[in-house]
Amino acid sequence: MFTQRFSIALLMTAFLAAAAHAQVRVTVPEEDPGPPFYASLERAFIPHTDEWAAITFLRQPGCVPDDFNLLDLFDVPAAFGCPLTVQGHLIYKNAPPPVDDAPIQVNLHGLGAVPIWFVSWPEMQAALADDVLTVPELLSLPSLRIGSASFFKETQHPGNERPQGIGNGKIEITARGTLTDGRTFQFQVREMGVDQQSVVRHIKIEFR
Repeated sequence: MFTQRFSIALLMTAFLAAAAHAQVRVTVPEEDPGPPFYASLERAFIPHTDEWAAITFLRQPGCVPDDFNLLDLFDVPAAFGCPLTVQGHLIYKNAPPPVDDAPIQVNLHGLGAVPIWFVSWPEMQAALADDVLTVPELLSLPSLRIGSASFFKETQHPGNERPQGIGNGKIEITARGTLTDGRTFQFQVREMGVDQQSVVRHIKIEFR
């Protein structure tokens, strides 16, 4: 009898310990307002091939302030006022902020029309020379091709809560859709941080 009670006690202790450290899943936008930024773009992560760069807007680009520098990424709380183009869920190791600074995993999928803008990489490099990139500036670039992704999936593992630390996260994006000129596009990228350096493992930008 003692052995049985002891085993049950051990099981209960293990269960309570596991519950105390269980991961927390929150949905976007029902339980979380979503990313505190407009686009999947920052100084350390500008998806590009030798020919094209891609800018994915997770919020409607028409809502982005004209003078906001997209390279600064975060715009709190203003970004939360812009409509999302995606939905999904976040997973926290312990709990949402202020307990954890960031989720350990982000899973997003498109609402049917995710804006993805493509600009020639040489033009983008010239635009980045002053360390400022705005929506009006992107709209002024001659090579701009505006796409709408009917399929979009993004998975991200921010480095903040990973054993490797800040700057060593991972992001994967898969998208396909149509351009305003009627052609179709495919966009795929898999990037990860290694020793706080962005390393692109795979990227594909294709128009047909």
